[in-house]
Amino acid sequence: MGTSDKALGGTMLLTAAFVFTYYTAWAILLPFFDSSSAIHGYFPAREWAIRLPLFVLVVGLSGIGFFVGSTIIKEKRKAAQKIRLRSA
Repeated sequence: MGTSDKALGGTMLLTAAFVFTYYTAWAILLPFFDSSSAIHGYFPAREWAIRLPLFVLVVGLSGIGFFVGSTIIKEKRKAAQKIRLRSA
């Protein structure tokens, strides 16, 4: 089990490093290259450098909010059921 965890962790680390490098080159370094440069062909339009992370942030925060909300509702239902069982 330890080897597969290390492989998974290494894969995740390499993926994160690649995404960080790609996004940094796209959002920060690309404006310094001439628009006729061939390097612009490797990246989507610059407007997506803002839209994509914003979309991921909104979806992530919505997922966290949904999880917390559903957990609170489940806990309240459990507490209400315990009160009903005590009074019955």
